[in-house]
Amino acid sequence: MPDAISPDGNYPVFAVVLAAGDSSRFGSTKQLQTIDGISLVERAARLAHSVCGDSTLLVTGHDSAAVARSAGEAARFIIVNDHYADGMSSSIAAATSALAHTAGAILLILADQPLITTGHLRTMLNSWSGSENEIVATSFADTSGPPVLFPSGAFPVLTRLTGDQGARSVLRDERFIVRTIQFEDAAVDIDAPEDLEQLS
Repeated sequence: MPDAISPDGNYPVFAVVLAAGDSSRFGSTKQLQTIDGISLVERAARLAHSVCGDSTLLVTGHDSAAVARSAGEAARFIIVNDHYADGMSSSIAAATSALAHTAGAILLILADQPLITTGHLRTMLNSWSGSENEIVATSFADTSGPPVLFPSGAFPVLTRLTGDQGARSVLRDERFIVRTIQFEDAAVDIDAPEDLEQLS
């Protein structure tokens, strides 16, 4: 399918798959673990490509070469976050910096949320007005989080993120309007081997 285009028609929406973490709680590189014969990172990369086409960026870090290979051809662009040990924020900042002059928005997708669907991501894209200060987040389990669409107006804030809290602080930033799309299956993520076993 063609790349997702921002409503103003000028810049594409890039899907960004975050797969750089060292999986310390899992005990091995969880991005390489499989469900129905497909690795978590390949599943996420395929999902990203299904909604944003070639405007798809994979962020690797820990076990970078193996994760990139496992993602397959769906990940059209790849960057390595050498500071992945600093937390998820460093991957978000690296991806945003790489796309700051290319994208109208970025759609952040985590490799360890295996129940996210193409339909949900398309609903998010279709719900975004195109405003530079409107964020579209996923609502689940009485909270809001990823997948999240961040418009270009949030890029300066995203590039300065630090720590392991991801972009939660940006969702609370009063400079932005946050629209939420409910999708309870986003609450399912893979942190430990037993999480994976429950889905197998």
